Amino acid sequence: MYTGYNALNMALSIPENGTVVACEIENDYVEIARPFFKEAGVESKIDVRIQPAMQTLDELIAAGEAGTFDFAFIDADKLNYDGYYERSLQLVRKGGIVAIDNVLWSGKVVNPAADDLVSQALDALNKKLHKDERIDLSMLTVGDGLTLAFKR
Repeated sequence: MYTGYNALNMALSIPENGTVVACEIENDYVEIARPFFKEAGVESKIDVRIQPAMQTLDELIAAGEAGTFDFAFIDADKLNYDGYYERSLQLVRKGGIVAIDNVLWSGKVVNPAADDLVSQALDALNKKLHKDERIDLSMLTVGDGLTLAFKR
């Protein structure tokens, strides 16, 4: 599950019969991206859902899509990362990957300020992932931090 530019990059690298579900809340961004989807020849591979990502993920689960995705990429509003993670973990198959971007949050997660709710949420998620028996975990310290959670 991807948004905008990430959807294009992913669609370019999946098999012919693959589909990218792109979660987006701003139609303006989708309209900017659509000509590039078409130019790259991948517009038929990208299923854009313009609504809150949590709603899209819940709908996919309700439609029986649990365990059918190979990969999920989380890079949205940080306060909902835990909810996105839980739903994505349901959606990916055994051996599938949930990638979570911005997990270091410019280092603020190490000692989050009392009034920094985003850093606190990311810190709590990082600690949860470290103990999660459902996954094998790797955190890459590139950029702003990228976690790869491999579903057991």
